[in-house]
Amino acid sequence: MATQRPGFPVRLTPTASAATRGRLPAVPAKPMVPSTPSMASDAVRARMVQKLAAQGIADARVLRALSAVERHRFVDSALVNQAYEDTSLPIGLGQTISKPSVVARMIELLLGAPALAGKPQDRLGRVLEIGTGCGYQAAVLNHVATEVYSIERLRGLHERARANLRHFRLATVHLMLGDGMVGYAKGAPYAGIIAAAGGEAVPQAWIEQLAVGGRIVAPTHSAGGGQALVVIDKTARGLERRILEAVHFVPLKSGIA
Repeated sequence: MATQRPGFPVRLTPTASAATRGRLPAVPAKPMVPSTPSMASDAVRARMVQKLAAQGIADARVLRALSAVERHRFVDSALVNQAYEDTSLPIGLGQTISKPSVVARMIELLLGAPALAGKPQDRLGRVLEIGTGCGYQAAVLNHVATEVYSIERLRGLHERARANLRHFRLATVHLMLGDGMVGYAKGAPYAGIIAAAGGEAVPQAWIEQLAVGGRIVAPTHSAGGGQALVVIDKTARGLERRILEAVHFVPLKSGIA
């Protein structure tokens, strides 16, 4: 099998290659937990989604997407009983799977992009995700966007996400191993860019790769030393920025590890 090259997209079809031959990834490249009848039931996910709706998530597209994706497939077997709780969980290499409420909130914000104004039933166009992690958010994005490019800098997590997502056979989700700070110019322009890591500021490369009418949703450092969610809209008149609530994400880093 060919060695996975940094920045080279992998289409998630049954013919996608496995991990690089002869190299052991830092995290085992296998689905994190097999399907279990109790956790895979529609009722379990439905209760999670009902709670999110009660907390204020109103976009039906987001709620349907979260209902469709089996979160227990993305967490370790020791944590499977917490898969549908509104909590972040460790996935290895110092990274976490975000809370369902955070995933829902950020995707709902992404769907509020100017290009979709007045079109509550439409899908978003091509989306770039910075920080694939275990692949859960990419699977959710697949239900609200026409195409998803997701980039991860940690080889072990990249391989794990590929293994987790292979079950779903998502032909329009493309995983790349690369430096998320530089984005992925080959897929640009993007209707939306969403980040699962926070830096000092939103990288200029993301803004350049965003389409007019598109939106960036990302955590950034705030004045108080923490992090806050920022929304950036790219309009014909220029950029419009809003700083929203405090959040806590892993740091945005450059390079590949």
